[in-house]
Amino acid sequence: MEKEIKTEDLVKYEKNYSEDGLWKKIGNVAKKAGLKTVYMVLLLYYVLISDSTPKKYKAMIIGALGYFIVPLDMIPDFVPAVGYTDDVAAIAGAILAVAKCISPEIEAQAKAKLKEWFGKYDEAEIADVL
Repeated sequence: MEKEIKTEDLVKYEKNYSEDGLWKKIGNVAKKAGLKTVYMVLLLYYVLISDSTPKKYKAMIIGALGYFIVPLDMIPDFVPAVGYTDDVAAIAGAILAVAKCISPEIEAQAKAKLKEWFGKYDEAEIADVL
């Protein structure tokens, strides 16, 4: 049975987070991870750097993004078809926990970065994230 990732357990991955590491990871895996996953990561990143985000949420976000960066986690990222499922679960849990911190401005920043990286995309693909 697969171990569930709890958002409160993500803090132990804080040491794996760095802004450079995050951008490098996204650059290397954006197409494989998919539009929705990258959008969720970007939402978390922009919530993290917002001055209005409480510190308790920042620690959780740093943990979730650190988990995303680490290639050898519960399900290694290189495993075909399922390598990012645990990452998505961790990121989605963090999104749920910090949803009230996601302002329209943060959504706009994340969407602008998606457009920069992916070009034109179908907004329906990310509509159910929030």
